[in-house]
Amino acid sequence: MTNKKLMLLELVGLFFLSGCLPRQKVVEEGGEEVSPSPPPLTVTEGQEEMKKILFVVAPVDFRDEEYLKPKAVLEGAGYEIVTASKGVREAKGSLGATADVDLDVAQAQAADYSAVVFVGGSGTTIYFSEKEALRLAEEANDQGKVVGAICIAPSILANAGILKGKKATVYSSEAENLKSKGAFYINQPVVFDGKIVTANGPGAAEEFGRKILEILGGS
Repeated sequence: MTNKKLMLLELVGLFFLSGCLPRQKVVEEGGEEVSPSPPPLTVTEGQEEMKKILFVVAPVDFRDEEYLKPKAVLEGAGYEIVTASKGVREAKGSLGATADVDLDVAQAQAADYSAVVFVGGSGTTIYFSEKEALRLAEEANDQGKVVGAICIAPSILANAGILKGKKATVYSSEAENLKSKGAFYINQPVVFDGKIVTANGPGAAEEFGRKILEILGGS
């Protein structure tokens, strides 16, 4: 092999190793052309858009509309709804609806979802001091997720310490609790502050779902 050919091959080899010729053909000794294989594609962590939302319902006496209406809005926009509860495989609404439970609240991790939504109803008081529910609310907020709560459920957020200094609403019976935890209580159907969305009852359920979707960037 002549010195000129040897130098040419060395230069081509250097460019190839540096990634500067990923799509160009390389001439091997003997005149045969070959195409180097491109590097494998990798997916950067967080590159894939998460399309799952966690709904947390009481095992009994969650409020039917507060689960079903926001769920319908978000599913209609292409989100998968995952339902969590405590100690049951099927949760029961106060008006007769049922919800298949996918996992226990203790198993839920905020990092797996675009949003975490706490549904109201009289049974929701079970979560007011339940450590796993409070942990989930705090994690979701700390990780910059959308956090929603409706009816009396905003008290879960207040008790988790994430409404301090935030505007929020709640069913009237829990208004004093929100204020005592540092929230700026606003008597409106739906209130949002940053990525925290609260609503005051079943009459606001559809608007609540639409506001969550809006903050997620879906409308």
